[in-house]
Amino acid sequence: MPSDQMTEYERRRLENIKRNCDMLASLNIQSHLSNFRFREEKRRKYEKKPIQEASRISLRTQGISPHFSGLPEDYNESLKPSRYESKTPETISFAGPLYMRDAYKGAGSHRTLVDKFACLKSVQTSIDHAGIAKVDWKKSEECIDFNSFKLKVRNVARVVSENILALRFLPSTSMTMVVVGNRDGELGFWDVGHGNVGDEAIHLYRPHAAAVSGISVHPFALSKVYTTSYDGCLRLMNIEREEFDLVYSNKSGYSLYSISQPPNDPNSIYVGEGLGVVNIFDERARKYVNSWCLHEQRINTIDFNLANPNIVATGSTDGLACLWDLRKMEVKDGNCKPLHTVDLGKAVLSAYFSPYGSNLALSVDGYVRVVCGANFEDFFTIHERYRYRCRSANFNHWNTCPRAVWGWDDNHIYAGDSRRCINIVSVSERKIVYSLESPLMSAISSRYDAHPYTVGMMAAATAGGSVYIWTSDL
Repeated sequence: MPSDQMTEYERRRLENIKRNCDMLASLNIQSHLSNFRFREEKRRKYEKKPIQEASRISLRTQGISPHFSGLPEDYNESLKPSRYESKTPETISFAGPLYMRDAYKGAGSHRTLVDKFACLKSVQTSIDHAGIAKVDWKKSEECIDFNSFKLKVRNVARVVSENILALRFLPSTSMTMVVVGNRDGELGFWDVGHGNVGDEAIHLYRPHAAAVSGISVHPFALSKVYTTSYDGCLRLMNIEREEFDLVYSNKSGYSLYSISQPPNDPNSIYVGEGLGVVNIFDERARKYVNSWCLHEQRINTIDFNLANPNIVATGSTDGLACLWDLRKMEVKDGNCKPLHTVDLGKAVLSAYFSPYGSNLALSVDGYVRVVCGANFEDFFTIHERYRYRCRSANFNHWNTCPRAVWGWDDNHIYAGDSRRCINIVSVSERKIVYSLESPLMSAISSRYDAHPYTVGMMAAATAGGSVYIWTSDL
């Protein structure tokens, strides 16, 4: 339209449109929009898939009840479960007490182990009333020649089918029996006196729905075998009632990682639960009587000082090993201050007192630290020949890393390494003085226990479910 025919309004409108176009061109907005669209299309094209977080061990955090009992009918037990979740047939329920006959998975009858414990209980009662003197461990171990340690064929057995996470000798003088717990929630009893084969030797049960994290048998109550599990349950094997009693079941979704009992009180059970919590369970009251939050992460071990049962050592994944005085624990405000703290900067797999309480052995990924001295202020570290890699083909989870234990005095520590042997560390010499090696050990051992009444008998367990028992003739 000619300009002379446009009205004043139309002319001003066209001038405003031209001015706005010139302003946008000067700001280069179209170019920025084009670059933005290109980058957005490129980002969407090469966008990475979100990283899936590793599933926690606790069944409740995965939306599964700790009393898990659901599996297809065509479940094949030869298939290994992923990580430490366990799987069980539908016919077994872990919601309450579990009869031993229902939990039994071995050959023969479950009554065989019941009869053994019945005889064991009567023998132990007569020993207690007789007042037999304690073994002089210090004098006995001075006589041990480490060259005399032997691993015989009859002392090698595969007790369970999966990774062993807990290992204990039955504290008895009348029968040599080893109790182990694995990642499938199985509990295996090996009567060493009957060898490694046959219905009379190995007895296998399934009392838990997830990995067995701890086993406790008090010397004054041999018929009571307590077990903790990642399924959040504390169970008691009741021989008289022939069942695995459900003592406690966690309702908050946390797992139970450790268990211990005071040497002078068979009725108290200390349990490490969830993120750094220690609960005290009283068997007579059938409930928890105390609860303390001592660490920021899971507590892997709880150990009492035999010389002073009021002193307790804890080792945690938060990198701290702490000593606690039970007489100074605050119950009201939960403000518990440790007597001494050792900061290792990485997960403390175990913290164990020596038999006479003067030293403390700490196991960490790759080395052992020994804390000694009057106030536990002196320490030294063992690196040589103890190295292993937890994430190699031999160790697929840090829970299978070796945990060093004491022998029968305050001077010798037993710990494994990647050479499939057991190293003996001397505290006085501050070095490895001997290594127990045998061609019969076909795998790296990760759990150890010294027989409390037989000097020179050491048990070692592997990730394949095997147990090796070294003996020495004094």
